[in-house]
Amino acid sequence: MANDPLHQFQISRLVPIEIGGLDLSFTNSSLFMVATVAVATGFLYWSTRGRGLVPNRAQSVSELSYEFIAKMLRDATGSHGMQFFPFVFSLFLFILTANLIGMFPYFFTVTSHLIVTFALALLVIGTVVVYGIRHNGLGWFKVFVPSGVPGAVLPFVVLIEVISFLSRPISLSVRLFANMLAGHITLKVFAGFVVSMGSLGAVGVVGALLPMLMTVGITALEFLVAFLQAYVFAILTCMYLNDAVHVHH
Repeated sequence: MANDPLHQFQISRLVPIEIGGLDLSFTNSSLFMVATVAVATGFLYWSTRGRGLVPNRAQSVSELSYEFIAKMLRDATGSHGMQFFPFVFSLFLFILTANLIGMFPYFFTVTSHLIVTFALALLVIGTVVVYGIRHNGLGWFKVFVPSGVPGAVLPFVVLIEVISFLSRPISLSVRLFANMLAGHITLKVFAGFVVSMGSLGAVGVVGALLPMLMTVGITALEFLVAFLQAYVFAILTCMYLNDAVHVHH
């Protein structure tokens, strides 16, 4: 791996595939997305296969994750929104696992690429729109018409509401992408300082202590950010799904 901090985000083709002029190659990003699904699925299967009345540590983690997302979705959308539990739980677990896998040296962080986070955000907004129209018909568009607004300014308010809704996938995706990208770049920069200064002899080793401490601190912070970003993505998804389940403003 090169020393520059951006090298860790480089996409490389593992299995070149080109169909009709389209590049459909299997890349390192594809590999780690498959690995993310495999790890998340494997953990859930392993932790719940021997379900006991008194749960072990692994089963406790699975049950706590289940209850955590179920409560979050129930609080945001009510009992009617629980039909989206598999969707929200899968999103949360995928993002959290992908973030944690990216913390290992020489591994790839799929959530540090905007195209991945934007695809997840479009999936969320697409679900909101499709279910909202299917469940409520054209009445779903009332979410863009706030109640109690004077008719003179209503067109401007509706325009603002539409722009705000269309900006949701952008803000949802950029928030996750930017946090993971910035955190990993900062971590790589300080780790590079440790290696560079450590090669300068005894004086360099002493000088490398500060960036070493910063690297350890940022690593701990990145583990926290990995969970927080998965939580923020999930809670915002629940809030957006509420617009599909309950048409009100």
